[in-house]
Amino acid sequence: MSSPMKDVLGIGNAMVDVLAHADDAFLVAHGLARGAMTLIDAEQGAAILEGMGQTVEVSGGSAANTMAGIASLGGTGSYIGRVHDDRLGAVFTRDMRSLGIGYETPPASEGAPTARCLVVVTPDGQRTMATYLGASTELGPEDVDAEAVYGHAVTYLEGYLWDAPRAPEALALAARLAHDAGNRVALTLSDAFCVDRHRDEFLDFILQYVDVLFANQDEITSLYGTADVWDAVERARGDCALTVVTRSEKGSIVASGDETHVVDAAPVERVVDTTGAGDLYAAGFLYGLTHGHDLAACGRIGSLAAAEVIGHLGARPEARLSELV
Repeated sequence: MSSPMKDVLGIGNAMVDVLAHADDAFLVAHGLARGAMTLIDAEQGAAILEGMGQTVEVSGGSAANTMAGIASLGGTGSYIGRVHDDRLGAVFTRDMRSLGIGYETPPASEGAPTARCLVVVTPDGQRTMATYLGASTELGPEDVDAEAVYGHAVTYLEGYLWDAPRAPEALALAARLAHDAGNRVALTLSDAFCVDRHRDEFLDFILQYVDVLFANQDEITSLYGTADVWDAVERARGDCALTVVTRSEKGSIVASGDETHVVDAAPVERVVDTTGAGDLYAAGFLYGLTHGHDLAACGRIGSLAAAEVIGHLGARPEARLSELV
């Protein structure tokens, strides 16, 4: 007898986040683009970490954060991503499994250590990330578990993986398997600078495979080379079945076929850290989508999840999202 269908399978960069507060001068001193993700090597990482002062260490990674949000909402899912057989790899594995997320990717015994993301939070709550990709760059087609893809209603792919040499091949395989099973494929563009690096590849992948596209305003306008977010939404509407664009305090746009919804942002008492806002919005939206809610309701659940995570330090929910929703 086959197992019940789970909600979402996430595939992404498995990493541990190291978070600290700092001012804009720190970003300038280390050559970090404010509000963006910068790829660094091990030497740069050591220099930045030394200046960060007191830090908080938590498991992270964009798609992994989304899976944590889905679990907090009461959804079901699994995750694929590469770690090393080291201390941070063990932390990541423990954290995912403790959430009830299936995580069975074998850790690497050789090669680079587990990835880590140094997250600098400035006084206005904006997050700037310096990422050493480490073992996560070794993700390849051999890591894609066909049975896992078949057993999830949505396979959710992280755009950051296009920076890894063999990961795009793995994601294309996962997308083909999902469609073979009649399941949906979702993609998050992850970061506007990531879009700049891989625009043509993203556009081709979206046309071939993507059913649900997640992006923020900067990412979607970068993808289509326009300053007008609505122009970008209209172009995306022709490329995939469902497009979801987050716009910070302006809420979000949900577009599918002839249907368009503008969803308000949920109120937040104080913005502490915007890390994970897009990841948790995607969690709420995908939870709604896999539980039969209409598109506007999916957007509202996404907004509530995003509002919770920006009210505290860190990219994963502290409150039980199922109780908030």
